[in-house]
Amino acid sequence: MTTAVLTDHERTAVQAYVRLLHTVRAEFDSAPGPAGAPRPAVVPPSVLAEADQALREAGLAGNEEAFFRLLRSWCPGT
Repeated sequence: MTTAVLTDHERTAVQAYVRLLHTVRAEFDSAPGPAGAPRPAVVPPSVLAEADQALREAGLAGNEEAFFRLLRSWCPGT
C-alpha cells in the first residue's frame, strides 16, 4: 500500500472533500419528496465553500486530476 505524506493544506482539502461527499450521500439517502418523487440534493453553501477554500489553499483548485490522485492515495475507496 502506498503511503502519501500530505501537507496540512492537502490534508484539509481531502478532509473537506470527504465531508462534502458524506453530506451529499446523506441527502440522497434521505426520504423522498412529495408523492415519492426524489428530492434534489441540497448541500449547505458553507460545506461547498469550505471545500472550495481548502482546494485553493492547497493549490489544487482547477486541478481535479491531481486532487483525485491525492485523494485515492490517502482514502482508497472514497
